[in-house]
Amino acid sequence: MSIMEVQGRITEIQAQLALLGTARAASTRASAGASAAFAATLATEQAAGSTAGAAGAGGGVSGQDVVAEAKKYLGLPYVWGGTDPKKGLDCSGLVQLVYKNLGIDLPRVSYQQAAAGRPVASMAEAQPGDLIAWDNSSRNNGVDHIAIYIGGGKMIEAPRTGLDVRVTDVYETPSAIRRVLPDPGTSATSATGGVGRTGSTAGDVPYADLFNKAASTYGVDAQLLAAIAKQESGFDPSAVSPAGAQGLMQLMPGTADALGVTNSFDPQQAVDGAARLMDDLLDRFGSTKLALAAYNAGPGAVMRYDGVPPYPETQNYVRSIMAMLGEN
Repeated sequence: MSIMEVQGRITEIQAQLALLGTARAASTRASAGASAAFAATLATEQAAGSTAGAAGAGGGVSGQDVVAEAKKYLGLPYVWGGTDPKKGLDCSGLVQLVYKNLGIDLPRVSYQQAAAGRPVASMAEAQPGDLIAWDNSSRNNGVDHIAIYIGGGKMIEAPRTGLDVRVTDVYETPSAIRRVLPDPGTSATSATGGVGRTGSTAGDVPYADLFNKAASTYGVDAQLLAAIAKQESGFDPSAVSPAGAQGLMQLMPGTADALGVTNSFDPQQAVDGAARLMDDLLDRFGSTKLALAAYNAGPGAVMRYDGVPPYPETQNYVRSIMAMLGEN
């Protein structure tokens, strides 16, 4: 990778961190263990962290359950910014409310919802309950409308001012199709990337106690954290990369600041910060592989390519850590 490419990647990651705003209050875990700066900075991207909740609740929710819930709001007026069914809903307000009623938290904004869960390749593979979204402008990463697919080439949407929530044809190919429920016959754990949320201990590795403590605090697998440390620094707390990443978990200075890590060379702070970051990324992308890709290349790159970016470094990074964990 050239110096220009490295600098571009650093800028991309820092830009993505800068986008993390105040879309929702920080989670209980963040408020308990993170600084106020971390909570505020990561709130927007945490809002996209729907899939861990979806996997937990979604294990007992079917696509038809989603469709049935959405149909309850047919005829409700469209209200821009609407989230109150007593007054009216906009497109993302409808989507959020339907899933919330089924115990699944989705972010508020359409472009964030369009990054939740995992991608579906085409409408031919779409299932009832999937989210379908369109890129009709250059705002908000391009996605400005979202609906719930109900099967048979039809969807439920809150379309625009002057129209009510309705069933209508999928009028054009969506820009994004996302599935936030587990596929039929799969467990919630496997649907979200498995090992990222399991309760294993770190084993006989350096700093195992720190990995185990962070795993217990944030619900991120201890072996995953240990594998990241091995890949990033070879368990060297004094490591500094050519790009400027620091410490055991190789946090970039901007990332460390956003996480409230004042000293990336302190293993305890580094592991705690990395665990909070992975907690957010696992929620955000619902997949261990995608969370790892975002840790390496930034959330924006994962969103842009709708999967692991085609950077050799990132692909090798994800492949290597998954192999350490015994996963493909």
